Amino acid sequence: MHLVILGNGIAGITCARHIRKRSDHRITVISGETDHFFSRTALMYIYMGHMKYKHTKPYEDQFWAKNRIDLVRAWISRVDPAAGKVVASDGREFAYDKLVIASGSVSNRFGWPGQDLPGVQGLYSYQDLELLEDNTRGAGAARAVIVGGGLIGIELAEMLLSRQIAVTVLVRESSYWNNVLAERESALVTRYIQSHGLDLRLETGLKEIQAGANGRAAAVVTDKGETIACQVVGLTAGVSPNIGFLEGSGLETKRGVLVSRAFETNLPNVYAIGDCAEFREPLPGRRPVEQVWYTGREHGVVLAQTLCGQRTEYAPGPWFNSAKFLDLEWHTYGDVPPTPQPDQASLYWENASGQQAVHLVYRVSDGRFLGINSLGIRYRHLVFDRFLRDGRNIDFVLENLAAANFDPEFFRAWEPDILATYNRQTGKNLRLKQRKGLRAVLNLIKPA
Repeated sequence: MHLVILGNGIAGITCARHIRKRSDHRITVISGETDHFFSRTALMYIYMGHMKYKHTKPYEDQFWAKNRIDLVRAWISRVDPAAGKVVASDGREFAYDKLVIASGSVSNRFGWPGQDLPGVQGLYSYQDLELLEDNTRGAGAARAVIVGGGLIGIELAEMLLSRQIAVTVLVRESSYWNNVLAERESALVTRYIQSHGLDLRLETGLKEIQAGANGRAAAVVTDKGETIACQVVGLTAGVSPNIGFLEGSGLETKRGVLVSRAFETNLPNVYAIGDCAEFREPLPGRRPVEQVWYTGREHGVVLAQTLCGQRTEYAPGPWFNSAKFLDLEWHTYGDVPPTPQPDQASLYWENASGQQAVHLVYRVSDGRFLGINSLGIRYRHLVFDRFLRDGRNIDFVLENLAAANFDPEFFRAWEPDILATYNRQTGKNLRLKQRKGLRAVLNLIKPA
């Protein structure tokens, strides 16, 4: 059987690796982005000089031939399921028995005047990284304007600041990322960003991008009528599934390629995973399109089982994610809505300096712990995954919070203050039960 995988990102490559572990099927991975799989989350560190591209490749180049995974460098322009083939932009054709679409995302563009000018770009692919080098090389780029907040926007801002390029960020919301974070968390992040040299314009959108005499981007005009001179414009208002090349294929799409929980499309022998896949029936509490590194990896693991004869449905554990706002770390485990839902209560604690905060959500009726966001404090994923899977109550979680902390040894422990806040809020008199350390962690991650 010949399996063709379109895309060499985390979803496609994980699928290929796990197919090889389970079978002797012929595997071909096709991508026009790069010759080899690399860590997309490390793009920013290449630009900032912390790493070279070769350092972002998790496997040596010879790994692929050794494991009989054929790599083809090509952009696919057309998929023809009726003929069982895909066609590259250079005319090459690749026949398949089963096809996996793992084509990732593309940066959103909303039809702004001037969005296609030289000097305007998104940040997703390796080609975007190369373009950013071209757009900022030398002394010509003194200011950049980034349109859109969120995680990609703040990464791009940090990259540009590392080259001493002044940055203005336009955010439509009244506070940074307040569609994801609760009000006080978002306010903390907003203050933190503003204190690190970013010109953050809240409740401000983009109206148009203007060209200079050289035909390149020279200024943006905001929806408030202000003109901001700049040489680079970053469009980071989210991403969308990369499915334009599937037009006319017969595949059913909405925002992404519509799939079952086993990643089956409406056509036989064609599957979709990763950023480009959209579940027809999303799992409770999950989004129909999951554009996160670890979910893409899990998609690949699950689909490989189906392709090797053991049909398997996607059944992930509790939600988790992590990111940075400059050097402020954010971690989330479980479900932490910006506004508590019916029968939910929350505990919010923030230290006096505004450098650390936690937000825990629990059910009022039975005290069941539902999720946590942490800012500036590292907590172990394995511990909170166990809390959530075992249905622990909020009292148990707070009494054992210190054992979940994995900040370095000489960092201040904030758990006594957090528990004291909860005790004041509820009138309880709970005490911390376990301290930091491997033994405490091992005790907590045992199934209840």
